Amino acid sequence: MGLHRGMFWLARTIHVISAFWVLVLAVMIFVDVMGRYLFDSPLLGTAEIIKNSVVSVTFLQLPLAIYTGSMLRTTVMAELTGPLGRRLIRTLTALLGIAFFLGTAFSTWDPMVDAWAIGEYEGEGALRVPTYPVRTLVLITSIFAAIVYAMLVFLDWTGRLPPDLDADAEAARV
Repeated sequence: MGLHRGMFWLARTIHVISAFWVLVLAVMIFVDVMGRYLFDSPLLGTAEIIKNSVVSVTFLQLPLAIYTGSMLRTTVMAELTGPLGRRLIRTLTALLGIAFFLGTAFSTWDPMVDAWAIGEYEGEGALRVPTYPVRTLVLITSIFAAIVYAMLVFLDWTGRLPPDLDADAEAARV
């Protein structure tokens, strides 16, 4: 259970980082809007930073969402099946998640390497925002998300899936 706890701690930590990042973005948007309104002078680079940050924040929040069963789901199938059926459904969705995130990581590799090689950036003029950190973050968090799905399948089939992560079983009891 140690690896599971460590991965859960990491997922929660990067989720907190993303929440702080959202707070910083909110302040930037406020300063940009007020600068435009009061001084007719926007905060330079806000659009480029926000555009790249939305992707980063989203991917940083994925591992914890997977761990806590917060991904989009419906309880219709859970209500119609027994424990084995719910486990099979969780396994199938986890395998699809693994395939999706490994596919995302694979397809991100070459653009990430190219972005690092050429120093890719967005924006012109006063502020140029590098894109390689975002591309790297997408790659790393995609691999982490796939590992989280694999960990949950392992825990589920070895009977160690914590009850609070078994959202389908909880929904079926209600």
